[in-house]
Amino acid sequence: MFGNSAYPTYQAFLSLGVAAVIAAILMPFWIRLLKVEGIGQQVRADGPQRHLVKQGTPTMGGVVILISVTITCLLMGKLTTEMLLVLLATLATGVLGLIDDATSVTHGRSLGLTPHAKMIGLTLICVTFCLLAVNWCGVVPVVLFPGGFAIDLGVLSTTLNLGGETFVIPWLYVIFTWLLIAGMSNAVNLTDGLDGLAGGTSMIAMLIMGAIAFLHGDANLVVFATACAGACLGFLWFNCYPASIFMGDTGSLALGTAFACLAIMTNTEVASLIVGGLFICEALSVMIQVVSFKATGKRVFLMAPIHHHFEKMGWAETKVVIRFWIIAAAFGALGLAFFFQLG
Repeated sequence: MFGNSAYPTYQAFLSLGVAAVIAAILMPFWIRLLKVEGIGQQVRADGPQRHLVKQGTPTMGGVVILISVTITCLLMGKLTTEMLLVLLATLATGVLGLIDDATSVTHGRSLGLTPHAKMIGLTLICVTFCLLAVNWCGVVPVVLFPGGFAIDLGVLSTTLNLGGETFVIPWLYVIFTWLLIAGMSNAVNLTDGLDGLAGGTSMIAMLIMGAIAFLHGDANLVVFATACAGACLGFLWFNCYPASIFMGDTGSLALGTAFACLAIMTNTEVASLIVGGLFICEALSVMIQVVSFKATGKRVFLMAPIHHHFEKMGWAETKVVIRFWIIAAAFGALGLAFFFQLG
């Protein structure tokens, strides 16, 4: 509808507003439906005691986030191959998260799908996205660093002839993108542990990725990124403390995938690791905790992910969330500065 706007900045901000409004309008109806169906969050038994009051709070708010993003992209953008591929990868991961959430609710526990099953699904999505990005969208399997330094991950490739069309499989780049997408989706998922935490930090990260996509010159990816940020903004109205709904794996896994896919499409994979630095810190805290406990029987943190560590220290939930938003914004600024140094 507005995909050919001559004013891409106007289009970007309007996309953010449209997605936020759609999410804000749909969310109350979704919350009411979930309450009627008795679909609620299963809280970790070993988590902070203050979280027990959240038991039964409606989850799967990510469904509305994904609907808002999809509608906004259709209204405000042009379905180029790049946008369509990123959108489909995001929706596919959202469906995987939805299955995980539904399994958790059905079994009355906080675990959902087994890690093995979830990783198989993520791997299929990651590999498919990478191969189509390289062969359909012309993404170059090269990782950029400041000063013009680059690592070519396409050196070990297999070229196939499929129906007269050349199809390239860059094996090293496939592995790299799998680590990036699967890692970032799980990192955002681990961040989703406090009211407003994943929604707010994802909004900040997506705004930065929108700016990077703008500088990269792809207006439609800008629409996608700002639509994700806007959907998070509309969701936050209902997810701020005390939350009326949680995004669940449906939202967190999808947002992590969307973030990583934008990085791949804009060839800013390394810069994205800085932009998403908070998510990486959350994931690293879990890894450090597990390795330390298995190796020494001692825990480094009072509880992992690290946002629970600060809760255990006595910080109020809202203080942890707002301070983590600030940290996410600082990482975003550093990542944007890093982007300008890329060769």
